Amino acid sequence: MARYTEAKCRLCRREGQKLFLKGDRCYTDKCAYERRPYVPGQHGRARKKTSDYAVQLREKQKVRRIYGIQEKQFLSYFHRADMMKGVTGTNLLAQLETRLDNVIYRLGLANSRTQARQLVRHGIFLLNGHKVNVPSLQVKIGDEITVREKSKKIPVIQEAQDVIARRGCPDWLEIDGAALKGNVKAMPVREDIQFPINEQLIVELYSK
Repeated sequence: MARYTEAKCRLCRREGQKLFLKGDRCYTDKCAYERRPYVPGQHGRARKKTSDYAVQLREKQKVRRIYGIQEKQFLSYFHRADMMKGVTGTNLLAQLETRLDNVIYRLGLANSRTQARQLVRHGIFLLNGHKVNVPSLQVKIGDEITVREKSKKIPVIQEAQDVIARRGCPDWLEIDGAALKGNVKAMPVREDIQFPINEQLIVELYSK
């Protein structure tokens, strides 16, 4: 599957807000969005008119980039959310939140979702005692995520304890920082997603 390999800070500038794609770097003065908070490119500072469609498209692109999802996969999540009971937009965000790579990031076991995805692919984590290497796996209530014993000495994993203490853990997850182990206590609700996302714009875009 194709992945975006250019500078991630350009994505934050394009969407007009921090997407925290580079982990702790986004909290420092090295953040490119802090230094150049305008759209990248030669005409980045020019004023442009935005249509309703453009606003909806940008919201969809923003969410895609936050979670690192390609268009085809994102559309598949939307169709699945639309067939589920409840609010389509909320169902969509809940599916994205319960991806294994996102849960590992939320637990503080990785500095960014990109790093979490890479660690999963390298087989560093166990899900309910079994080795997994698929970042898109959906976790369920009661699932336990642990770091393999022989991987706990990897510098990135050792730094995770500092990340856990600094970032904290959402209420629907539980983390044991010393044991590098996390549990899924409940499914996420809309209030658990603090990032400013207007999911209704995405629903309107795909409903046309």
